[in-house]
Amino acid sequence: QVQLVESGGGLVQAGGSLRLSCAASGRTFRRYAMGWFRQAPGKEREFVAAISWSGVNTYYEDSAKGRFTISRDNAKNTVYLQMNSLKHEDTAVYYCAADRDCSGYGCYSVVMYEYDYWGQGTQVTVSS
Repeated sequence: QVQLVESGGGLVQAGGSLRLSCAASGRTFRRYAMGWFRQAPGKEREFVAAISWSGVNTYYEDSAKGRFTISRDNAKNTVYLQMNSLKHEDTAVYYCAADRDCSGYGCYSVVMYEYDYWGQGTQVTVSS
């Protein structure tokens, strides 16, 4: 079992930056691919970024490319999402998730239902 706790959300002006953190419990975290998703009011949850357990592979949703960076520190059981040049449309609750079946060196997933563990979410609000 893995428990995930997000932090780092808040209110920021458009063009600003935030760094989200996701702290995981459990030694097996370092073998799980991780992802960030977000859900805006009235919309479905959507994929933002993913990273393999090794960190060798990352993948981003198109609107996040060039602005967001996903990274992880397995020694600290933490995955991060650095968000720069934030836009009003980035406003959402951001969730981190762990995929226990994606354990290959370069494996990552963009598919929400493939993730097994989820955090409670952290609110990001970008004022225009």
